[in-house]
Amino acid sequence: MSDAAALRPDDRYRQMISGISSKTFLEGLVLPAIGIFAFLMLWQFAANRIDTSLGQFPGPVQVWEQVQNLADEHQRERQKETEFNQRQEERNAKKLEKNPDAEIKWRDYTGKPTFIDQIRTSLWTVAAGFLIANLIAIPLGIVCGLSAGMYKAMNPIIQVFKPVSPLAWLPLVTMVVSASYTTEDPMFDKSFLNSAITVSLCCLWPTLINTTVGVAGIDRDLVNVSRVMALPWFTHIRKIVIPAAIPMIFTGLRLSLATGWMVLIAAEMLAQNPGLGKFVWDEFQNGSSDSLGRIMVAVLVIGFIGFALDKLMLTLQKRVTWDKNAVLR
Repeated sequence: MSDAAALRPDDRYRQMISGISSKTFLEGLVLPAIGIFAFLMLWQFAANRIDTSLGQFPGPVQVWEQVQNLADEHQRERQKETEFNQRQEERNAKKLEKNPDAEIKWRDYTGKPTFIDQIRTSLWTVAAGFLIANLIAIPLGIVCGLSAGMYKAMNPIIQVFKPVSPLAWLPLVTMVVSASYTTEDPMFDKSFLNSAITVSLCCLWPTLINTTVGVAGIDRDLVNVSRVMALPWFTHIRKIVIPAAIPMIFTGLRLSLATGWMVLIAAEMLAQNPGLGKFVWDEFQNGSSDSLGRIMVAVLVIGFIGFALDKLMLTLQKRVTWDKNAVLR
């Protein structure tokens, strides 16, 4: 009798689980670690051989030093903000002690935005632009997918505006916002609106196209079932159309979010709007010996955030999709 046949069922099960665990560990940790290590070695090798007008190109060690410096700068700036607010509180308290009816003033801290502040600004802006775009793209894509006539009417517009660069949209958006957003007490800064609207104009097309394709490609059997059951239009959309088109819709959402994130950095650099793009441009103009390292930190952070946003969308897709056994990548 062979060794495999001699194993009891429990032993075979444990052996199988052990093999799966080893494969998962290899694919999930070991292989990515090897890839990252090889990349770092190649990066350091290349950096040692590149000299620029600002000095040697930064390697991983120099970039890590700038990460620490940027974190320290953020802590110092937050400490200054805390001290500034404490001084205001003490000053107002003394004023109220002398005169309880005295008018007190409170000013917001206006220190220089730190790298962490710029990250928050960019994330908030891309989230707003992404939301605006998809509030338009998903409903319009559903309508175009259900109606061939609507699709034929919209397709020329989609194909004309889809390839337009954000650098072309930004001047137009800036002029329109400046002319129309003239309230004395604005809820949003004009720079925020300029960036968010530019992101919206550039990232709605992937979701629109993929939603249209997903809805148009719904299994005809599902459509026939809906007709037999005489489902109301809204119920048909909610119960049949959206669940069946979820994979294509989320493909569009992931492409849109990646596009929007890239567009935002370019728009912030061009228009000097607050955010990571402005940070990169300011460091490039600064021209100090640390600038290259700081720019490289920003490049890596931009990449990691893009990766995290894509994983976030993938996780959300896994939660809302009806097919829990589908392989999603």
